[in-house]
Amino acid sequence: MDTDIVTADASLAELDRLAELAEDVIRRTRAAGASQAEVSASVGTGLAVNVRMGEVETVERNRDRGFGLTVYFDQRKGSASTADLKPASIEATIAQACAIARYTEPDPCAGLADAALMQKDFPDLDLWHPWEPDVERAIGIGREVEAAGRDHDAVTNSEGASVQCGGGLGVYANSHGFIGRERGTHHSVSCSLIVGKGDAMQRDGWYEYVRDAKEFPAFDSIGRKAAERAAARLGARRFSTRDCPVVFAPEVARSLVGHLVSAVSGGSLYRRASFLLDHAGKPVLPAFVNISEQPRLPRGHVSTTFDAEGVATRESALVAGGVLQRYVLGSYSARKLGLATTGNAGGVHNLVVAPGAREGDAPQTLDAMLRAIGTGLLVTELIGQGVSIVTGDYSRGAAGFWIENGEIAYPVQEITIAGNLRDMFMDVLAIGSDVDPRASILTGSILVGKMTVAGE
Repeated sequence: MDTDIVTADASLAELDRLAELAEDVIRRTRAAGASQAEVSASVGTGLAVNVRMGEVETVERNRDRGFGLTVYFDQRKGSASTADLKPASIEATIAQACAIARYTEPDPCAGLADAALMQKDFPDLDLWHPWEPDVERAIGIGREVEAAGRDHDAVTNSEGASVQCGGGLGVYANSHGFIGRERGTHHSVSCSLIVGKGDAMQRDGWYEYVRDAKEFPAFDSIGRKAAERAAARLGARRFSTRDCPVVFAPEVARSLVGHLVSAVSGGSLYRRASFLLDHAGKPVLPAFVNISEQPRLPRGHVSTTFDAEGVATRESALVAGGVLQRYVLGSYSARKLGLATTGNAGGVHNLVVAPGAREGDAPQTLDAMLRAIGTGLLVTELIGQGVSIVTGDYSRGAAGFWIENGEIAYPVQEITIAGNLRDMFMDVLAIGSDVDPRASILTGSILVGKMTVAGE
């Protein structure tokens, strides 16, 4: 496969320019009376092409710049930002941030992360793989993907195919003397198709999301998979309300882990708006479940050596043996809680959910899970946002497949799955080895022993 990989590399020189700008701005804020300051500067470039029914719908090129400044006058904080890196705009941003800080109320938890926690080594995490096909090549890929999907007998229409490629450069610096440089690329190819006609119409799609374009499968396979997924939904029906086991396919299972992260994140905890308050050191999942954060994972989608405050990241357990090992904290939320930052300012960095099962240590395949439940629901799509992190109440629209005798019997739609996250987490029976690699939460299918499924 021709991936049009770019060999020329001007990114390091651009990072140096951003670093010089950040250092200069910090010097100027200190001269203006700030006791501390931090700067984030970034440049992003990309190409996006959309094709539908073989015709070009949109072609977009972007080059975005961003500059954010936060200053502290003792414990008073002021922030300002601009998308223009011209000297006059930078000067105005400095003046605005300082003016805001002088008039805000002091916050005893405000300030930079401790200087001793700053990252000191910056290994290459293999995140930079520029791919710059020309416009005609990108259009050709989009047409190839869509045409492969439209070749399926069941496909009656198309919502189109998309090809996107891009890269980002970023610098974070602060008045501790820390300067961190990052660069990364992300590329995607997607396709969405329609099958059937009238009231029987269904849609589905597929996408691939990679750091390195060499990791794309054959482009036509993306269209074929989109068509197969859409065709599998033909004849979807509703059914009567019942309680049953529910298997979350990998592409939706990661949302469950995301809810766990939200519930143990600093903002939810210090506001006392989480159903997992005071749960560090307590079981939150069955004993076979292990979840680790691996921020230095090569080519990981959110791999980094430092967080959004310059704090060194490190591999650590979030859940071990089902027990919550720690919270997810930046320096501000840590101070509010009387704890130490966990290097998670800006979020978590590659959560890896180990496969396993309540009975036995062998990793579970999706087919094995379906055979194990015999009768139940396989969820492949979630709809809506009916989740309360405060109470743990969970209610979302869903679509997928009804399972009988351990095999897919028929597709289902317009159903609601409901429960409480606290109970759902403790009722996890298995986690699959069929990991979806396209996200920052790396998990396979998740089997929950019982949920309420509402249909007709």
